[in-house]
Amino acid sequence: MKTKMFKYLHLKRTLVFGMLGAAFYSCVPTRDIRDEHVALPEHFNSAKATDTITAATIPWRNYFTDNDLIALIDTALVNNQELNIMLQQVDMAKNEIKSRKGEYLPFVDIEAGAEVEKVGRYTSQGANDANTEIKPGKEFPEPLPNYGIGAFATWELDIWNKLHNAKKAAVMEYLSTVEGKNFMVTNLIAEIADSFFELQALDNKLAIIEQNLKLQNNALKTVRLQKQAARATELGVQRLEAEVFKNKSERYAVKQEIVETENKINFLIGRSPQPVIRHSELFIDRKLDSIYSGIPSQLLENRPDIRKAEYELQAAKLDTKVAKANFYPSFTIRAGVGLEAFNVKYLTTTPESLLYNLVGDMAAPLINRNAIKAEYYNANDRQLQAVFDYEKTILNAYIEVVNEMSNIDNLKHNYELKEQQVAALTKSIDITNKLFKSARADYMEVLLTQRDALESKMDLIETKKEQMLAFVNMYKSLGGGWN
Repeated sequence: MKTKMFKYLHLKRTLVFGMLGAAFYSCVPTRDIRDEHVALPEHFNSAKATDTITAATIPWRNYFTDNDLIALIDTALVNNQELNIMLQQVDMAKNEIKSRKGEYLPFVDIEAGAEVEKVGRYTSQGANDANTEIKPGKEFPEPLPNYGIGAFATWELDIWNKLHNAKKAAVMEYLSTVEGKNFMVTNLIAEIADSFFELQALDNKLAIIEQNLKLQNNALKTVRLQKQAARATELGVQRLEAEVFKNKSERYAVKQEIVETENKINFLIGRSPQPVIRHSELFIDRKLDSIYSGIPSQLLENRPDIRKAEYELQAAKLDTKVAKANFYPSFTIRAGVGLEAFNVKYLTTTPESLLYNLVGDMAAPLINRNAIKAEYYNANDRQLQAVFDYEKTILNAYIEVVNEMSNIDNLKHNYELKEQQVAALTKSIDITNKLFKSARADYMEVLLTQRDALESKMDLIETKKEQMLAFVNMYKSLGGGWN
């Protein structure tokens, strides 16, 4: 009979909880979020290259061969303030995992206390104490003290995986911050390399201005002598002098750019303004190695910003699950055990001073669930935002690589033509100077030839700088540097 009754009660309890669960589940809103699209073309260009070798896997120490640049990057990876701030953010994200993990484990507290209580005689407790027969010598002390010590535990049963999903979301956020740090490392290395090559280009520009000033000063001396010999006029002298003043002014502008670029590097490596060690003599003759791009799908593995967006998307999906679990009942177990007595000497007397309790609670939202609904819909919106951000990051990475591949190719042809232009104009300077000294060319031909030659050399240096920046940007676009 008892067995049948037990089975009946168990069946009844199961039906009640099942009905409650079905009732709550039927009231939970649902919203479908589309999956992310990660399809990429099989190749970066029409050449349909299938070689999976990519420059992204080359360590930055091997990709950049200038020892001065390597020393600057080494210093930056230790001293850069922004990077160190990001490292603290990574550490905080790791601590958040510990916090989330602790939420689905029991909370145990130890409590100890002492109190003194004096109740009114005409209260229910006071009247009861007054009417209680107490043996002589056993009267209740008044006021009545109370001492206690015990351990108390609270444990929320994670039957809907809300707390576990929150912990997994914290893990995804941590991994996202790690990839954010990696992306910052990539950008930091690229920014230092860009500034370093720009500084070398400025050094070369300054050297060319100095060389051009020597040529112009020689031409100015010649035209002054020709004026004394009545073979030239004051107009020629003034025009050449004006050109000298113009280039002297340009020299100071370039010097200022050098100072600012040096200090930009100093800021990136976390030190006070000081000269940056570099050797710029071979800048213009620097040869660029071939850059292997691999295939587009490798960007998903090599680009830290793509992986960061992916982890953020996974965290957003888990946050949506957590928000949905808030609609369901929560189950909590509370328990405690300890000792309590009105006199310290009785505190350790057991079982008289022993106390314990065990409570199970169920709480579920019933009325006015608008706040929970709003948070659930917001979580869905954030998940959809993360989907779009992930897709945007992938598309941006692919376009960056395609642009840089085209840029490198066009700059190569551009530089070859600039070299031919500089060679032709440099040769024309010698010819013009000889003709000028023999009075077979006037000062305007000298002036224009020198000006064109100066501009062509400046353009050549600028093109070389653009080549070096493309060399750096290609490495960054492929996802190199952080590893």
